[in-house]
Amino acid sequence: MAEKTPSSLQKRGASRPRFVWLYRLCLAAAGAGGLAAFAAALMVTLSVLMRIFGFGGIRGDFEAVELVCAACASLFLPYCQFTKGHVMVDLFTNWLPAAGQRRLDGFWTVLFGLGWSVICWRLTHGLETIHGYGDRTMLLGFPLWLIYLPAVAGTGLSALVAFIIGIDDLVNGRASNPMTEGA
Repeated sequence: MAEKTPSSLQKRGASRPRFVWLYRLCLAAAGAGGLAAFAAALMVTLSVLMRIFGFGGIRGDFEAVELVCAACASLFLPYCQFTKGHVMVDLFTNWLPAAGQRRLDGFWTVLFGLGWSVICWRLTHGLETIHGYGDRTMLLGFPLWLIYLPAVAGTGLSALVAFIIGIDDLVNGRASNPMTEGA
């Protein structure tokens, strides 16, 4: 089954995004984050309804929401990085030719990748440290180190995306939106 790129992200007849495998990986990560957030919303709804009808709430529901939010937030980052959904200020670069702007964006995207790498490295260190402590949540007794796994995966994938897209933009001066094959 052929995957179609949303028409709002296509430009001048491009049939698919650059780096399709990377796009799909980012989409899968964002989908996993979305499913986790949706499951947390359903749990909160059920807990509130149970309280309304006198059955008491789900034990540790607020802890579960905190854990899910911490986990799923990092899973949205690679898709945002891939689609260049971060805030960009081009006030001082509008006078540059398009190829120059793309190469400059590529340079900053590579630097962004370095930042993601540092964050991923420190999260990995935090994961190892907290795993050694054996910390658990108060009500659910859930191991806290497990929440670091999606954060490490999300920031690591964000770094990979930034390096691949940034280097490609820097070297080839392609379209600044990786959702297009280049015009």
